[in-house]
Amino acid sequence: MSIIVPVYNTSEFLDDCISSIINQTYQELEILVVNDGSDESSSEKCKEIQDKDSRIKYFSLAQKSGVGAARNYGIKKSTGEYIYFLDSDDYLAEDGIEILVNSIKGRDIISGKMKKTNLSRSEVLEKDLNEDENELGYIPSLQGSESVNLDISDAYVYQKKRGEVFRNGSIIHRLIAKKFVEKYDLKFSEEITNYSDFSLIIPILVHNEEIPYQSSSVYFKRRRNDPISNPSISQLPIEQRISDFLTSYLILREKYQSDDVATAYLDNHLLEIYRKQIVTAFKNPENIDYLFDQLKKCIIKVDSKRIKSNGIILRREVNALKIGDIDKYKSISKNHHRLRYLKQAIRSRQKLYLYLYRTIFMRQPIKENLVVFESFLGKNYSDNPKHIYEYMVKNNYNCEYVWIFNETDKEIPGNAKQVKRSSLKYYYYLARAKYWVSNSRMPKQLNKREGNIYLQTWHGTPLKKLVFDMKDVHSANPNYKRDFYIQSRRWDYLVSPNKYSSEVFKSAFKYEEKLLEFGYPRNDILYTQNNASRIQELKKKLKIPANKKVILYAPTWRDNEYFGAGKYKFTLKLDLEKMNQQLGDEYVVVLRMHYFIANQLDISEFENFAYDLSKYDDIAELYLISDILITDYSSVFFDYANLKRPILFFTYDLELYQDTLRGFYFDIEKEAPGPLLKTTNQVIDSIHNVDELNVDYKERYQRFYDKFCSWDDGHASEKVVKKVFNKN
Repeated sequence: MSIIVPVYNTSEFLDDCISSIINQTYQELEILVVNDGSDESSSEKCKEIQDKDSRIKYFSLAQKSGVGAARNYGIKKSTGEYIYFLDSDDYLAEDGIEILVNSIKGRDIISGKMKKTNLSRSEVLEKDLNEDENELGYIPSLQGSESVNLDISDAYVYQKKRGEVFRNGSIIHRLIAKKFVEKYDLKFSEEITNYSDFSLIIPILVHNEEIPYQSSSVYFKRRRNDPISNPSISQLPIEQRISDFLTSYLILREKYQSDDVATAYLDNHLLEIYRKQIVTAFKNPENIDYLFDQLKKCIIKVDSKRIKSNGIILRREVNALKIGDIDKYKSISKNHHRLRYLKQAIRSRQKLYLYLYRTIFMRQPIKENLVVFESFLGKNYSDNPKHIYEYMVKNNYNCEYVWIFNETDKEIPGNAKQVKRSSLKYYYYLARAKYWVSNSRMPKQLNKREGNIYLQTWHGTPLKKLVFDMKDVHSANPNYKRDFYIQSRRWDYLVSPNKYSSEVFKSAFKYEEKLLEFGYPRNDILYTQNNASRIQELKKKLKIPANKKVILYAPTWRDNEYFGAGKYKFTLKLDLEKMNQQLGDEYVVVLRMHYFIANQLDISEFENFAYDLSKYDDIAELYLISDILITDYSSVFFDYANLKRPILFFTYDLELYQDTLRGFYFDIEKEAPGPLLKTTNQVIDSIHNVDELNVDYKERYQRFYDKFCSWDDGHASEKVVKKVFNKN
């Protein structure tokens, strides 16, 4: 049999895809890899792959021609009794092909089960394939099917409702007889990018009275996580996907107008796409202008009985479409969207607040002197927003200030209003404010109004790869890149701490607006308050013994250890008991976890030695009181280096972190201004010998300081404020 794999810019997924084929339990295969004008990286990967197995045949199209053309080329070159299509970013369970081959029983086609996943092939192999948490939503309904003996207990055959097998509109994970393809001269449409599969699906439904479905054969459909830089076909702009479907529908509806199975399948698919995609796209009136005529030509062909079976809202819109009155249609569509928004609004308090934000608050005049501040999603009063705010208060800027907190009643200078995050006032002030100042992303559902100025201060110099510089995403949110792109398009200014960060931000954030290259406002106090009296004052405030030196441990979070989206776990690897025994006479340890960390560490047995100050607002004040920093891959060491005090790197999972989870922008082993340590014993030994380490790392530390700290001078807040607020 022949497996056809079209390739377009999927270099990071190809190894998983091809390995899953090579390692099939069914080995009588030819593997046709068709390069559809990929970039250099994918083209080189294709050439490497052809040497992996003698069954691989590699072909390269002269230019990008689309997935339909690449698959058609594969069909023409195939020699197997059966044809099977596998997308190059997906992979198979090891017995996937064998089960289909053994189950087809002389039929023209058999279909298998699909699962969506965010995981790599190696990660899936470690899991139970029967876990259903990642089921693809279109698994065929078993109603209307008849169980048949295919030697596998969970096989079914579809007859009258065979269109159910193709509810997802895809040809992948179907084993098809080559003689059937040749008999009807089946080809993929090459005129469109999306829905080119329909030109095969419809004749399959027409010429096969029964289609078996084998749920034991599993195909893993990977959720692509970069719809901005490298989208899959299903992630292309919605208006393009709709237009392609309508093009395909019109051609096939006319060609098969006398076949009840074909027309029912096409009509039902059109109505489903109308409800789920077209209605969404038509929130933007420009899409109505773009698609109206094409949609009208299609909708008049739909069987009226199928339209009548839908709700009154859809029927009213369809009637306006049929008569070709675009103005009437726009009016009806607008009113229907208002009704949908209102129905959504009454479902929960947050939806109601968001409805008021968009429909009432944003229509009120913008308040030119209103500034809203938020730090780390409202968790504390800290970081760059804090120091920008305090500079403005100290210098008597004529502004109304609002601070967003998860818990209000904080002690802060000035007369700022404190507003609870996600409250009604939160939405009101964000809608009315001229300025937003934040160091993390604002929720994507918060539309940014014209005239609003969004100052994004960010929260660190990047060591770890960020967003669009990451090949794959292992975080709890599979839509991380898409969401980040939407949110970051709203930034008018972005604060940068050094030249290195400026270059990373442009690449990782795809940022093209104004960079404020002044250093970080949060580092100002490392220059203006770095004196003995202030340090003793802070120690007293924090109840840290004045006669003890302070070790600050500030690790980052791990992308692959989480409870859920935005809630990450942390397991303490430092042996506090051993540290207490060997260092407790001279030192105390202050723990400061990343703000993403959701679990609270229990250090109650180390009273008077270990202090958990993870919830303390301003980490910069913890820098001031500490004599040594222990960290890992957190950006804290870039800021701490301004103090030129010792830094130890507790990197017990270095290989995993740099090779799998994130990757680094530079070689930490060569550039880190301190030793990389794997065990608690090594950490303790380094602290005992800290003076020798200072000598050993003196030159490297200075190079590091010159590269990453040279913009900080104690005046970053002043420079940022004057740039953003003075001229306005």
